[in-house]
Amino acid sequence: MEYDRDKVDEMVLALLWLTPAGDGRAWKGHDWDALDRLHAKGYISDPKSKAKSVVAGGPP
Repeated sequence: MEYDRDKVDEMVLALLWLTPAGDGRAWKGHDWDALDRLHAKGYISDPKSKAKSVVAGGPP
């Protein structure tokens, strides 16, 4: 089954904004591929750090 990865990324980004961990950070308990794509697009900090959260920024 094929799906639109951009739509998945938009939904994951929306969930990151809705589940704040405090201080501009969001818990990174989402699909790793989507998190990697969001990082490549400049929307979040690198999800491969040891931290349990990422910094969710706006569009680059």
